[in-house]
Amino acid sequence: MLPRRLLFATAAAFAGGLSPAQAQEWLEPAHRDYLINRFAPPPGYLRIAVPDGRFGAWLRALPLKPPGAPILLYNGQPRGTQGGAAAIVDIDVGRSDLQQCADAIIRLRAEYLRASGRGHALAFRFTNGERFAYSDYLSGRRPTVRGNSITWASTRTSSDSRPAFRAWLDIVFTYAGTVSLAGELLRVADATTIEPGDVLIQPGSPGHAIIAVDVAERESDGARVAMFAQGFMPAQSIHVLRGPMAGAWYPISGSAEIDTPDWRFATADLRRFPPA
Repeated sequence: MLPRRLLFATAAAFAGGLSPAQAQEWLEPAHRDYLINRFAPPPGYLRIAVPDGRFGAWLRALPLKPPGAPILLYNGQPRGTQGGAAAIVDIDVGRSDLQQCADAIIRLRAEYLRASGRGHALAFRFTNGERFAYSDYLSGRRPTVRGNSITWASTRTSSDSRPAFRAWLDIVFTYAGTVSLAGELLRVADATTIEPGDVLIQPGSPGHAIIAVDVAERESDGARVAMFAQGFMPAQSIHVLRGPMAGAWYPISGSAEIDTPDWRFATADLRRFPPA
């Protein structure tokens, strides 16, 4: 049985039993700078236990760029304001203005599903409600915009590969957003039960969404704090948000707003991915 709280575990364990090369296949295998190793919980707090293989465990093993690395836009230019980032996740942005806020969360979820062998669950809905699975892409199914609607065409099939996976994701990023992502998530009635992998989301145009990449609990009373990461507009490096506690943590209560460097959320905005 897992202990109720864990103070430390190896990055490989928090990746869900996968080796770093399997868990983050976009990286060179020698990469060793993981989120869990860089950020300690605030004094008096311990990381909550997350079962092996869960999305939250994988997020705790996210690789980080060296301290001081800047937020870069998709075109390689630094973002104008840098103060909101506590760390930069070492994952590509792509070369187009696609991987924005909801897309960054979709990217992380998709990478986890692929790394953990849950390819059957690799599917997301577009804003119009259409569902587009990775298996659809491999079979040659492609969306085409005609006016305000999407039609589907058949092209040549593709083999499963990293380039094919990224091409499928770029299509999802093009037609999905905060509205469609919010519709795929389950509401969390009590924000004080927040877990790694939960999402704060306000659907709209513009809307915004951030993801909890770690959660810790105070030993004295069980109060929780969370660490969040985000993409933003225009498409830019996924980055861990600077927070008011120990550099990157946010206190979570049942009613107080969560005021991040770029957006203010209500605890009622908290949602969770359904089981894969």
